[in-house]
Amino acid sequence: MTRIELTGQKFGRLTVIGEAEKGRKSRWSCLCECGSEKTVLTESLRSGNTKSCGCLRKEEASIRFTTHGHARGEGHALFGTWSSMIGRCSNPNVTSYASYGRRGIKVCERWSDFANFLTDMGERPAGTTLDRIDNDGDYEPGNCRWATKTQQQNNRKCNVWLTAFGETRTITQWSELIGFTAQCIKYRIKAGLTTEQALSTNKKKREAKGKNGN
Repeated sequence: MTRIELTGQKFGRLTVIGEAEKGRKSRWSCLCECGSEKTVLTESLRSGNTKSCGCLRKEEASIRFTTHGHARGEGHALFGTWSSMIGRCSNPNVTSYASYGRRGIKVCERWSDFANFLTDMGERPAGTTLDRIDNDGDYEPGNCRWATKTQQQNNRKCNVWLTAFGETRTITQWSELIGFTAQCIKYRIKAGLTTEQALSTNKKKREAKGKNGN
């Protein structure tokens, strides 16, 4: 019988890294996307019966079963937030995976269970979304909060920080303080004004100084 070579091929989440021990049936050593290794029969790989080390089945099971009084997959407003978090950190087919899972951002093991996520985070306050305090950190208790849009914008790495009148704020924060749009502030600086000139007319400057002195 002609030997089938599977090394380097990918089946679901499994990448074949070499042939395993000899036996009555051929087996292959595979590396799962989660980092675990698993030995799988040739027919199980080729038929699609085995697609991961077992982590995929656990994720699917966590969506099917009911815990903490809520049907996973339905019945609670935060399920969509939770499942999106899981997807962008573990599913390469999700558009945002490149900014999360590919960067090494993970969901802690405790939060693979929706009930634990709900217990730790609580209900979402109106006007907020899930935010990581440390943008390079994982989704886990202590690094996540319910944050407003402004809080999330101020937490982005791409923020422009400006120092004026003895204070350092993001351009969004200065915009809210002085009443100029962020685009207007950027334009004034590009036109050659100093940071303090860009952030104030005389009136605005006095107001900002007054706030700094309080």
